[in-house]
Amino acid sequence: MNTRAETIRTLAESYKDWTAQTLSRIIKVPAMSNKEKERIMLLKTICEEIGFDEIRIDGLGNLLARVGNGPKKLVIDAHIDTVGVGDPAQWKKDPFSGDIENGLVHGRGTSDQTGGAAAMLAAGKILKELAYNGAYSVWFAFTIIEEDCDGLCWKYLIEEEQFKPDYFVSTEPTSLRLYRGHRGRMEMEIHIKGLSCHGSAPERGISAAYKAARAALAIEKLNEELQPDDDKFLGKGTVVVSKIDVHGPSQCAVPDQAMLYLDRRLTWGETKEIAVKQVQDALAKAGVTDAEVIIPDYNIPSWTGKHYSQELYFPTWKFPETHPLIQSGIKAHEAVFGSKPVVDKWTFSTNCVAVAGRHGIPCIGFGPGDEAQAHAPNEVTRIDDLWRAAAFYAALPYFIEE
Repeated sequence: MNTRAETIRTLAESYKDWTAQTLSRIIKVPAMSNKEKERIMLLKTICEEIGFDEIRIDGLGNLLARVGNGPKKLVIDAHIDTVGVGDPAQWKKDPFSGDIENGLVHGRGTSDQTGGAAAMLAAGKILKELAYNGAYSVWFAFTIIEEDCDGLCWKYLIEEEQFKPDYFVSTEPTSLRLYRGHRGRMEMEIHIKGLSCHGSAPERGISAAYKAARAALAIEKLNEELQPDDDKFLGKGTVVVSKIDVHGPSQCAVPDQAMLYLDRRLTWGETKEIAVKQVQDALAKAGVTDAEVIIPDYNIPSWTGKHYSQELYFPTWKFPETHPLIQSGIKAHEAVFGSKPVVDKWTFSTNCVAVAGRHGIPCIGFGPGDEAQAHAPNEVTRIDDLWRAAAFYAALPYFIEE
């Protein structure tokens, strides 16, 4: 272990309790998508306590904090919004208690993914203590709306505020593995029309419900036919019918309208155009020839009142293990922890869909907690993951420069 890496590890471990307590503070302030103001203000206060070189909130409501003055941008990102709690009866503790017990922090968002945010804050403390002044400005981004629309925050930052990272680290949960890609995704609606008539004489009409049923079975078959990417790293794409709505003039009538909602996961090489065409072809084979397939838009104002919309398409991304950023991550891990990390991928989607998927900016993932904890009751993260993640984030800028 080199001297700097040893110092970083020692500092991170010494901040172990501070990092856990900080995560507990964050958890106690709920923050669903588009309702993150109070949590953003808490995080801003913590950043001010640490003494970051620059702290600002952008027009959408993301919080950005900088250490260093280098000409290049290394961004370390955590979305700080969460999903809801679901059925409260399934929780053994208050979802927003932030309880610290038996080496764990409890509460909604501890793994997905404010554990990453707490580790980032500890990394900022370390870099300030080391007086980091290398080739990179290290930006810690506490971003919003990811649970509703992954990547929208970064599409806004890059395209509207021209804030473009050179390298990007997502702190979504990876169980302290190093991730280099994940499948993309998109949402689609299939709109189907029929012809209504009185339910006592259905032969006079055309049932949108029966057409929807044929369409759903066609989508099931399409899912079975989808193929993996060439190197089988990301695996196959998938498509599921997640919702069916059927409407007519009354309960005693043949329905004349139906809508199927699709969740499509995209592997490498699959684009939105390919995915829409696959659905259209599958419907045609099933005899549903007059359906309309659309990609809906997301357009809900952020906590600042800013309206910023995008279609619900989130491109696939991956980088080879030989990429310089991934190699820097491996070297940082080896120096700090004495071992090579497991290099893998996420199953779910992250803000990297915008940074890498849309804009081709090199990304890696490394985060505390487990992906399986995401959106589940009784969510927890390990305190030992927090300080280890903080050590990795603080070490990475030095190893990118080597």
